[in-house]
Amino acid sequence: MSEDLTLKIKEMIITALNLEDITPDDIDTEAPLFNDGLGLDSIDALELGLAMKNTFGVTINPESEDVKRHFYSVKTLREYIEESKN
Repeated sequence: MSEDLTLKIKEMIITALNLEDITPDDIDTEAPLFNDGLGLDSIDALELGLAMKNTFGVTINPESEDVKRHFYSVKTLREYIEESKN
């Protein structure tokens, strides 16, 4: 299930952020999503948060101290979604 979920997260990122020239294979599962990695910014984080809620029914509290850890990479997003679903 992890591989399927990883692909769905990558597809969600591409769709939510309108990343036209990027495929799921272009997104490294363990690379940072922000700054040096995929280069996302705080507006992108808001869009991703909304997309996660709509796609997976999972929310991340923006006030949480763990928000940066959860949004670090596709892998950490997947882990958070899996934990939230259990």
